[in-house]
Amino acid sequence: MAKIEVYTSMLCPYCFAAKRLLKSKGAEFTEIDVSMDAAKRAEMTERAGGLTSVPQIFIDGRHVGGSDELHALDAEGGLDPLLNPA
Repeated sequence: MAKIEVYTSMLCPYCFAAKRLLKSKGAEFTEIDVSMDAAKRAEMTERAGGLTSVPQIFIDGRHVGGSDELHALDAEGGLDPLLNPA
C-alpha cells in the first residue's frame, strides 16, 4: 500500500472530501493538521511548491495536489495505480 500524507485544517470541506475519497478506496493515510502548527504549515508549503491551501496530498512522496486534483486523478483512472503500486 502506498504511503499517503494529507495536510489538512479544521472545518475544511475540501479536506473532508479528499479524505472521504481515500477512505472509499480503502486507503490508509496520515493526516497532518496544519491549523495551529506554523512549522507543519511551512513544511506543507515547501513540499507543495509554495501552495498554501489545504488539503495538500502526497502519495509516496509525489505531490498530487488538492481535493480537486485528487478527484480528477480518480476520474481519469490514475488514482488506483498510485494507491496500489505493482
